[in-house]
Amino acid sequence: MKKNERIDWFKEARFGMFIHWGLYSLPARGEWVMNVEQIPKEEYAQLAKQFNPERFNADKWVKLSKEAGMKYIVLTTRHHDGFCLFDSKISDFTSVKTAAKKDFVAKYVAACRKYKMKIGFYYSLLDWRFSGYHNRKKYPESFEKMVEQVHLQVKELMTNYGKIDYLFYDGEWIPNIKFNRTFIEQGKSPEIARYWRSKELNRMVRKIQPQIIINNRSGQDEDIDTPEQNVTPSKEGRAWESCMTMNDNWGYSKGDKNWKSTRQLIMNLVRCVSGDGNFLLNVGPKPDGAIPVPSVKRLKEIGKWMKENKESIYGCGKAAFGGGMVGLTTAKKNKVYLHVFRWPGKEICLAGVKNKIKSAYLLASNKKVSVTQKNDRLFIRNLPKKASDAIDTVVALKLG
Repeated sequence: MKKNERIDWFKEARFGMFIHWGLYSLPARGEWVMNVEQIPKEEYAQLAKQFNPERFNADKWVKLSKEAGMKYIVLTTRHHDGFCLFDSKISDFTSVKTAAKKDFVAKYVAACRKYKMKIGFYYSLLDWRFSGYHNRKKYPESFEKMVEQVHLQVKELMTNYGKIDYLFYDGEWIPNIKFNRTFIEQGKSPEIARYWRSKELNRMVRKIQPQIIINNRSGQDEDIDTPEQNVTPSKEGRAWESCMTMNDNWGYSKGDKNWKSTRQLIMNLVRCVSGDGNFLLNVGPKPDGAIPVPSVKRLKEIGKWMKENKESIYGCGKAAFGGGMVGLTTAKKNKVYLHVFRWPGKEICLAGVKNKIKSAYLLASNKKVSVTQKNDRLFIRNLPKKASDAIDTVVALKLG
């Protein structure tokens, strides 16, 4: 299968859900708690005896993502702490072999298929439990065992759950090895790819899942760039996706109240699409499996906006001209969508518009508005005095 065919669904989707969930939800201080607080692996492992989420319901997760207008989901099958949410035959540190006695990945996959949601697997290469990760030179055998675990577990994930659409690697950095993800984007081959045996790893993945798309976090550029907590478009023609939290943490953190507003989240979605990219928005379920109320509230509000304005998101990309002083633009075929975040009143002026604009209307209501052009200036008139949508009123412009 050609790359363009593999990646078409991703470019059409534009909006997905990231789910960070695991043992770290129990201390409720974020997904890096084991490392930051230097919790010994034996002590941390005791959390697996408590991890038995009575409110876990994969159907609810997937239905909420669909209500928000999302088209795919990426679940953390295993984070940096090494705890697997799937049935790994090469590890006892799994949700199947501890208190929960459940393969959460299998249930997630089943729910995604039930509701026709594209399936993504997150997998962290590093594992804090291996002494060889922290000191590769002192414990070379431990490091090699960790790399062997990566190859065997990724093979399990690619083999045991049917067709998987997206593999999202993370945790590629290795102590004392100079590395920056921009090396990959510049076409360089980082040293870390050699240590993880990434070419061999990804060759195996593509043999099992020939249609899959893979991100750039294994030391190889592969299919997709993944800027984190910022919106940074890749070079033209390169697929990319900005992954971002709703507050400050990826995993559940009870004390983190620094929630982004629904307005901020919609603006970030539009920023991504306007740069030919995707937006992967994270939720961190609580220890019982329930998604926190502030996350649910924002997703439902985004869904309400998406219901009326999805045409300006799905399958859209960069427009031939920008949104001037009032907002941003996205485009698809013969339409440009002006996302007005700062409503100016009854008239909007855009400069640098070399295209002929045939007509214009408010996307949500289908109400026509007038357009006139003078040289490369576009005037959109007869607009309502107040914005019809307080967050983002979209004006659809038909090109002549």
